[in-house]
Amino acid sequence: MRYSQAFIPTQREIPSEAELISHRLLLRAGYMRKLASGVYSWLPLGRRVLRRIAALVREESERAGAQEVLFPALQPLELWEETGRTGMDVLFRLQDRSRRDLVLGMTHEEVATDLIRSEVRSYRQLPLLLYQVQIKFRDEPRPRGGVLRCREFMMHDCYSFHASQDCLDRAYGKMRVAYARALARMGLDFVTVEADPDGFGSTNHRFVTLVDSGEDLVFLCDSCGYAADSDRCELGDPGPAEPIEDDPLKLVRTPGMRTVEEVTAFLQVPAEKLIKTLLYCTQDGDVVAALVRGDRDLNEAKLERALGGVAVEMAPAEVVERITGAPVGFAGPQGLEGVRIIADRELQIGGNWVAGANQTDAHVLNVNAGRDFQVDLWADLRAACDGDPCPRCGGELEALYGIEMAHIFQIGTRFSEAMGAYFQDAAGQERPVYLGSYGLGVSRAVAAIAEQNADVDGLLWPATVAPFDATVVCLNAAQDIEVAEEVYGMLQEAGISVLLDDRDERAGVKFKDADLIGIPLQIVVGRGARDGWVELRVRGRDVREEVAVTDIAERTEAMRRALISELDRAAAEAEAAAR
Repeated sequence: MRYSQAFIPTQREIPSEAELISHRLLLRAGYMRKLASGVYSWLPLGRRVLRRIAALVREESERAGAQEVLFPALQPLELWEETGRTGMDVLFRLQDRSRRDLVLGMTHEEVATDLIRSEVRSYRQLPLLLYQVQIKFRDEPRPRGGVLRCREFMMHDCYSFHASQDCLDRAYGKMRVAYARALARMGLDFVTVEADPDGFGSTNHRFVTLVDSGEDLVFLCDSCGYAADSDRCELGDPGPAEPIEDDPLKLVRTPGMRTVEEVTAFLQVPAEKLIKTLLYCTQDGDVVAALVRGDRDLNEAKLERALGGVAVEMAPAEVVERITGAPVGFAGPQGLEGVRIIADRELQIGGNWVAGANQTDAHVLNVNAGRDFQVDLWADLRAACDGDPCPRCGGELEALYGIEMAHIFQIGTRFSEAMGAYFQDAAGQERPVYLGSYGLGVSRAVAAIAEQNADVDGLLWPATVAPFDATVVCLNAAQDIEVAEEVYGMLQEAGISVLLDDRDERAGVKFKDADLIGIPLQIVVGRGARDGWVELRVRGRDVREEVAVTDIAERTEAMRRALISELDRAAAEAEAAAR
């Protein structure tokens, strides 16, 4: 490709709407352009990166035994009604001219299961692993980060169908390895963490790239390797309770003091002496009180798991006032009627707590479980924090932020039972098909790679995903274009994808654009060209070699292979860790 003929609209100014490094650089370097909120056009450079990422994931999927299909983006709403998922507020809905209800697919479990129930009759037809690379749609309420969280995006999704749980386990392991290898080959630094099922299967894992700008919180233990996301991260038993003498209850006035910060400052007590009493309404219409220590936050996913998977939402102010007799901010566990109390295990340690008095502008001192209120269930409810003890080994958990790149689930028979996807086993019995679901963000990977691989000058694409393997920078087009053309032709003949900067621009402009675009290998045709020499550089590394023009194709290919070998070694390490 000749730069003079290419559509690469680079920008010198930093786009005002872009907050993340990846968003700024992908816009400035001409990889994409914004059309509307959460909707982007991919320009030629960006499309090349997308294709290379998709090719990597395709290769690893087929290595795991998956076959490629292409499902429709338009789906009948009735399929989603069968699985009870029509209430999702991020689902794009529409009607055709016959007023038939449709959705734009944000995922394809229903479509894939519908295919299997129509085509699979016997255990002999299983297992099946089907994957696609498809545009998805999600009515994201607050798009951010460019293509990290948007309304239209490209995904790799795979669905596996099995006759038994054991078979599903094996496929799940293969796809876990496939995604680990693919992400490592992209040059991403990532961790695989246990994830909250969120009502979507029991066993599931997330692949998270570690970047400070990420919005996903994960916890890692350096001692034993335990890793979990914030909703799944377990916190162990706080230890044996020390005997504490119950002091008498004491009512104190706390005018206008609703928050933990206000109450602790007013009463001169530490936050860890307070009980937060948080009222929730369940999907069954009940009200529960969740208790955590004042210096802790409640994790709602843990509360739902403690309730057996029942969904909850924070009780509205009128419900709080009806239950407690006081406005929000003064609730306490004592004296609550018709309310199930679920308390975090950390409250088993200590006593003589400060709690809301269930009266306006009042709190109570010396509240104790057993004497003043009864706990219906002790559970792990508190959100994990940096420095909490590891639930497996007692080591220290480290809190890190990242970007979710992929998510894999063992859904089991939930969808097949709901949709009637059954097969006959060897004994002739009807059995529901077991389902696994696996998804990796292809367009999101572009942004994540850019977020992790950049410097002050621009992008630093890993060799496996770069839009071109090399760029030839001709500093003086008037004098050296013949040498540049010769190098360009030799590289093409060697099978190396190359961008020739043949523009009539100053050398400084060409260098800036080359660094901004981030192609890994740069071949500079400059002062030594007339003597038969060019310079080979590796973007972002202190590597510069004077190479004879006659040897440039061989040396460039050797350098390209060396860069790819580094990523192949990382993939092998990721595979070993995933098994």
